[in-house]
Amino acid sequence: MKGKADIGVIGLAVMGQNLVLNINDRGYSAAVYNRTTSKISDFLSGPAEGRDTVYGAEDLEEFADLLERPRKVMLMVKAGEVVDQFIQMILPYLEQGDVIIDGGNSHYQDTTRRTRYLRERGVYFVGAGISGGEQGAREGPSIMPGGNREAWPLVRDIFQSIAARNDEGEICCDWVGADGAGHYVKMVHNGIEYGDMQLICEAYNLMKQVLNLSHEEMHRVFAEWNKGELNSYLIEITAEIMTRRDSDGTALLEKIRDTAGEKGTGKWTGVSSMELGVPVTLIGEAVYARFLSSMKDQREEASRVLKGPDPAFSKEETGSSIEDIRQALYASKIISYAQGYMLMSKAGYSMGWDLNFSGIARMWSGGCIIRSAFLKDIQSAFNRNKELSTLLMDDYFSEILNRCQESLRNVVTSSVRHAVPVPAFSTALSFYDGYRSSRLPANLLQAQRDYFGAHTYERIDRKPGEFFHTDWTKRED
Repeated sequence: MKGKADIGVIGLAVMGQNLVLNINDRGYSAAVYNRTTSKISDFLSGPAEGRDTVYGAEDLEEFADLLERPRKVMLMVKAGEVVDQFIQMILPYLEQGDVIIDGGNSHYQDTTRRTRYLRERGVYFVGAGISGGEQGAREGPSIMPGGNREAWPLVRDIFQSIAARNDEGEICCDWVGADGAGHYVKMVHNGIEYGDMQLICEAYNLMKQVLNLSHEEMHRVFAEWNKGELNSYLIEITAEIMTRRDSDGTALLEKIRDTAGEKGTGKWTGVSSMELGVPVTLIGEAVYARFLSSMKDQREEASRVLKGPDPAFSKEETGSSIEDIRQALYASKIISYAQGYMLMSKAGYSMGWDLNFSGIARMWSGGCIIRSAFLKDIQSAFNRNKELSTLLMDDYFSEILNRCQESLRNVVTSSVRHAVPVPAFSTALSFYDGYRSSRLPANLLQAQRDYFGAHTYERIDRKPGEFFHTDWTKRED
């Protein structure tokens, strides 16, 4: 006989299945439903076989009836219209005080809309960003919940039980903020992930194209980097990728078509940065690099027409070294995360979210794709100064940047000279130099705007907020 379940999960793709198994392993019972009902029986007779407290439901009415009140319904379905469809389908079977949780990669504005829509109907909504992929879902993901605050006490114990722990044993899940805050933070996490991956790819390309390192040599480099400041999940798996051989004994990596996919979250981060006026340049370049990679046929044609220098130089001629690349990667990573945090700060202020930046670093320090030792340093920076305007001005990080900036310049200079594209390294350096410049050429830009559009300008010898216009076409005697 079926008992009452602590939580229900709709959607039995791999992420949904693994979350159910994780939930059940932590002592909670779960009801499951899938629109393709054959997946329910396949799951119960397969991965969930022998689990007496995982219950299948043939329809949504039975599914809702299986849930302990207040009901907690978790949607693990494709983001977009499907989420709205399931909300409408399950809503007739819910009561006031029940909770719907969206665990997919939804856009934060959709989450805000759904939170407010369901609040008017007496149902709580939680938009929970979940990171860590299939393995994280099974063993412990990073969870970033936001939405209706009243729902948090109802789901907190389950969420924090199934979430990852970092190396210090801290739980990688806590309340983020109202409305779409949880999915916004997850969006920025994914944007930073784009940046991290692009930087590592550029480091790999420099070692391959300029330093002429073998895959075994690159494996040793990445494995060594993973022991120090760059210790992270992405560096770890990159080291492993270098060792994988195809059936013919050659490196599998070189058999993979160089066209990168993307699912939208990096692009959303770039759009939000534009809307809020925050220069998140490195994530933007990482997204554009994926777009450029997809133009494979055009690139192959252009490679036969457009000329550049031969990138094959000896190690002595490159002006770059493995240590330069390491320091450039570290400096660029700091700049990327600083930009991401600047964006979250502006979003939090604009949307009324009281974001805990130290807590966000803690949530990202285990279970998720960008987990790294580096996040502990970010956590410490915001613990030292909760009003910190940017990581770049923290003493710990500014000292690293001052130390590493010369290597970043060496790498960018060498890359340009040897025709190796490094958009992420390049934009990191440009942002660094722009941010530390007390005067930029925007004075000319303002003069141009005033010339053709009478947009006015401020003067450095007058008070800020006082605007002037010049009739630029009038000739002085």
